[in-house]
Amino acid sequence: MTEIEPLLEETIEVDAPPVQVWALVSDLPRMASWSPQVAKTIVRGGPVTLGTRTLNINRRGALVWPTRSKVIRFEPHREIAFRVKDNKTIWSFSLEESPAGGTVVTQRREAPDGLSTISIRLTDLVFGGQTSFAAELREGMRQTLTRIKAEAES
Repeated sequence: MTEIEPLLEETIEVDAPPVQVWALVSDLPRMASWSPQVAKTIVRGGPVTLGTRTLNINRRGALVWPTRSKVIRFEPHREIAFRVKDNKTIWSFSLEESPAGGTVVTQRREAPDGLSTISIRLTDLVFGGQTSFAAELREGMRQTLTRIKAEAES
């Protein structure tokens, strides 16, 4: 059986208040501006809120693939989380006010129900296995958070 890391997590402190950071992390179509893996996010329906569904176009080099997700947690200025239907993961951004008045932002990828069989097989065949892909995802999370920080502080 392939070993799955159930939790990937990265955190950064941003010198901006939670309300300002929230405006960025809850703007899902802008995720392509920050995440090295997201090429496009299409929000279905109206504004992003609990239950919002998205179609996501992801990329890695020349490889492009779609995923579908649904917002499952939505607490303004605190947390947004969405479950990716295709691989069963939950991606989230959590915000906490820092003692200095800024925001501690944590990005997580949870796999509480494991990963879908197709996701495991494709990761092993195309992305070099779970361990290397998890390291790639962590690096992408660090890049995402660094880019969000830069935008929030500009």
